[in-house]
Amino acid sequence: MKKSRWMFGAALIALPLLLAGCVGSVENFSGEPEKFAGEPGGDPDSGVQAFWLHEGAQLAITISGSSGCPYIVSSITVVEEADEGNRISADVPALPDDKVCTMDYVPHTTVFSTPGTITTTKPLTIEVMDTEIVLPIK
Repeated sequence: MKKSRWMFGAALIALPLLLAGCVGSVENFSGEPEKFAGEPGGDPDSGVQAFWLHEGAQLAITISGSSGCPYIVSSITVVEEADEGNRISADVPALPDDKVCTMDYVPHTTVFSTPGTITTTKPLTIEVMDTEIVLPIK
């Protein structure tokens, strides 16, 4: 009986996240992806880029900044599904004000499973840190 209550509670917590189209990261690392499909999205000079990985099964967002205080995308949310515009929003928490950061400029990548409601056969618009980038077709 306790197990079924626990499972029911877990399902209630997970349901809003699934309905919102919110996806958590599967991996994050310093640097850029070594292998990616198609052309990257975004201007390398802007410090924000996106990449299709594993033939579109995953999506990587790379943000350049301090190696001691990297910007890490915490989640992505589908804003417009494939048939409505193919757009996602990336949530990047603010850096702590009291942390001392290095003055270097290095890329940091966060990887996500590609949400099932977007497509790799249309350009994907990504809203991240007051910037909008377009990831080309895979």
